[in-house]
Amino acid sequence: MLLQARRDLVYLLPTLAISLASFTVLIACVMTSVPLAIVWVGVPLLAVALGLAKWFADVERRRVRVLTGLDLPPVYYRPTGGGTLPSLLVMLRDPQRWRDLAHGMLVMPLSMITWILAIFWAAIGLTGTLYPLYGWAMPRYPGSIGVNDLIGFHGYPAAAVANLLIGIVFLATGIPVWRGLAGVHAAFARVLLTNEKAALRARAEHLSASRTAAVQAEAQTLRRVERDIHDGPQQRLVRLTMDLESVRRRLDDNPDAARGLVDEALTQSREALSELRAVSRGIAPPILADRGLGPALAAAAARCPVDTTVECELPEGRRLPEAVENAAYFVVSEALTNVAKHAGASRCAVTVTGEASTLWLRVTDDGVGGAHLGKGHGLAGLVDRLAAVDGRLDVHSPTGGPTVLTAEIPVNQ
Repeated sequence: MLLQARRDLVYLLPTLAISLASFTVLIACVMTSVPLAIVWVGVPLLAVALGLAKWFADVERRRVRVLTGLDLPPVYYRPTGGGTLPSLLVMLRDPQRWRDLAHGMLVMPLSMITWILAIFWAAIGLTGTLYPLYGWAMPRYPGSIGVNDLIGFHGYPAAAVANLLIGIVFLATGIPVWRGLAGVHAAFARVLLTNEKAALRARAEHLSASRTAAVQAEAQTLRRVERDIHDGPQQRLVRLTMDLESVRRRLDDNPDAARGLVDEALTQSREALSELRAVSRGIAPPILADRGLGPALAAAAARCPVDTTVECELPEGRRLPEAVENAAYFVVSEALTNVAKHAGASRCAVTVTGEASTLWLRVTDDGVGGAHLGKGHGLAGLVDRLAAVDGRLDVHSPTGGPTVLTAEIPVNQ
């Protein structure tokens, strides 16, 4: 109880200063931007006000989290990006930013009331409780009346007892009073600084986009497997069938020629088997299921024609969810394939690090650079594959290199 009272006071005491700062800054920006909006100068200034309102809102969310020990319900901001003007328009059309602005300006009158009440209860409680320590030194003027005088008791001992009792009462009642005042602020923040429905709707849209990306990624994988089988093992199996038919025709009249065809057929069968294994490794190699992500990536790096090192910082024996391991392996193997085909690199490094809730992959090469996530490029498919597991891909590849590909995959599926 005392710990919660301390949290409440720590929250309430600076509230007036913070709300005064937010009100002053935001009202100045809004009042300046509205008249200037006629000549469009005020529009960027209004966007600045919305950005500052979001900053003050984030501060308030952190303060409420410290106060309650719990996170507020989710909030959703429309993502910005794609240039200055599109980002500006997104900010101006984002309802949550306007709710932040409203909170930043309306919280000041509420803060004035709660701050005065909190200070009043704390001041009366402390001065009354400590009165026996300093009351003897307080000057008494003729005609001054204390609480003890009103109830018929006079003198310093009576005044000390009366003030002590008043202080204890105010301190005792201050705990629920401060709790209630802080709760009012938390409720006000919950009303304006959260938007659970919008966050859930955005999550549903994200899951729908992830599902679409997963379907596209699987379709691309199937097309690639079909193409690889058609261009490799299928052609060799056709050649093998033709060689075996030739062997059957020549087996009686020309055994020496048949023996040579048998040798060639054996070579074709071995190469077809090797290509089938390569295709299966591109999907989900057995080593990934048997030994985990680290050994599977080491095997993929060993097959890469570019000198590749793998540094896996996952704990020994730790296994990740199957979908995470498959996505991580696919990303690294496809990245290594792109490095070998397009980067012109002499060295490549793969780094795998894991946190409690996130797996990080980084593929770095010293090639010519210039890689990007544009549609039609080799890296575009990785975005869809990662989207299926709520992952993200970032590529930093200036012209001349080096290229750094970073993938983030949530572990808690």
